[in-house]
Amino acid sequence: MERISQLERDYVNQVLDNAFATSLNSVFNNRLEAAFAKKFNQVYAIGHCNGTATLHTAVAALGIKPGDEVIVPALTMSSTSFGVLHNGSIPVFADSDLDTFEISGESIEKVITPKTKAIMTVSLFGLAPDYDKILDICKRHNLYLIEDNAECYLGKYKGKYVGEFGDFSSFSFQASKHLTAGEGGMLLCNKEEWADNARRFNCLGYAGVSAKQGKITRNDIQDPQYSRHISLGFNYRMSELQAACALGQLERVDELINNRIEVAKIFDEAIKNQKLLKRQAEPEGYVNSYWSYSMVLDTDCPEKDWYAFRDLFQSNGGDGYYAAWKLSYNEPLFQNQIQHMPGVWQKYDANLCPNAEYLQKRMVQLKTNYWNLDEARKQAEVLHKTIEQFTR
Repeated sequence: MERISQLERDYVNQVLDNAFATSLNSVFNNRLEAAFAKKFNQVYAIGHCNGTATLHTAVAALGIKPGDEVIVPALTMSSTSFGVLHNGSIPVFADSDLDTFEISGESIEKVITPKTKAIMTVSLFGLAPDYDKILDICKRHNLYLIEDNAECYLGKYKGKYVGEFGDFSSFSFQASKHLTAGEGGMLLCNKEEWADNARRFNCLGYAGVSAKQGKITRNDIQDPQYSRHISLGFNYRMSELQAACALGQLERVDELINNRIEVAKIFDEAIKNQKLLKRQAEPEGYVNSYWSYSMVLDTDCPEKDWYAFRDLFQSNGGDGYYAAWKLSYNEPLFQNQIQHMPGVWQKYDANLCPNAEYLQKRMVQLKTNYWNLDEARKQAEVLHKTIEQFTR
C-alpha cells in the first residue's frame, strides 16, 4: 500500500485547479470537518493549521485563564505543555504508569490544587490513558478534560474511540502521524458554546464564524459597515490544501491504521520469550493504534546500554529507533526560563516524576509506518537477532 494514494493527489489537484478562488476555499475544509466529526461521534469539528494550535484553542475556548493550572503528562512531546503556556496558563506535570507509559491517575490526584482547571491527557504512542479513573477525577474536582490524541487514531477504550471522552479532543496531521497532510490539526467537541469560542479563537475573532461556519460570507466581508472582530483570535485556520489531503487520508483511515497494527503484530513475534525489552502494556478493553511500537530496555545502565543496543541493531541492518523526548520540565526552556516566570509554583527538579524519569531513559520506539510488510518482517528479524546477541 501507499502512504499517499491517488485519492489524496486527486483532491489536492482539485484545490490547485480551483486556483484558490475565494468562493471555493472552504469546500474541502467543510467536507473534512463533517466527516471527521461523524467518524469520531462528535457534533463539531474545527480544522487548524497544526496540532499545537488545537491545544491552545481548547484551553482558551474553555475559559481557562492566565495563571490557572492544567495538569499534563511529563512524558510526552513538549507541544502539549506549549498549548497551555501559549494561553499564559501553567502546566503542572503528572507522572507515568510504568506499564502503559500513560499519565497516571494516582499522580494526577497528587498535583491538583485550588488553581487546577483541567487535565490534558495524551494517548501516548497510540494507546488510551485510563479514562475511567481520569473522568472520575474530573467529576470529583470539577475539572475539564482535554484529549491530546496526536498519536492516536482509532485507538479504543472499552468500546469507544479515543476522542470521545474529553470536553475537547485534539488530533494532528503532522508528517509522522497516522494521517498526514504534512501539517494540520483537528479539534472536536459536542458543546456549541465551546465550539463557537474555538472557531472564533482560531479565526481572528471574526463575528461571522461559528461552530459550523468557518468562513465569512461575501456580502458581509464586502460591507463597509461590517464589524469583523468581536474577540481576540489567532490565524490558526487549516488551509484548503491541508484539508484536501487530510480528507483523502481520513477516507483511508481504516487501512492506514490496520497496517500499523499488522506491523506491531510482527514485532510482537520478534520479542517473544525474552526479558531485555518490555513492550507497552495493552490492558483489557484497550485497542492500541501504534503510532510507534514502544518498549523499554530492562537495564540498570541506560546511559550506556540504550546507545549500545541501538548501534548493534543498526549494524545488523536495523533502521534505528527513536528515544523518548526529554521530559518537558527537563528541557532547557523550562529549566532556564519557564520556572522563573511569575506565577510558576515550583522548580522542576529531576525527581518530580520518577516513573517518567525511569521510562524516558530506557524508551525504545520502533517505527510502524512500513507500507510494505516485508520490510517490517526484515526489521523484526534484525530485532530478534540483536536481542540474542546483546543478551549472550
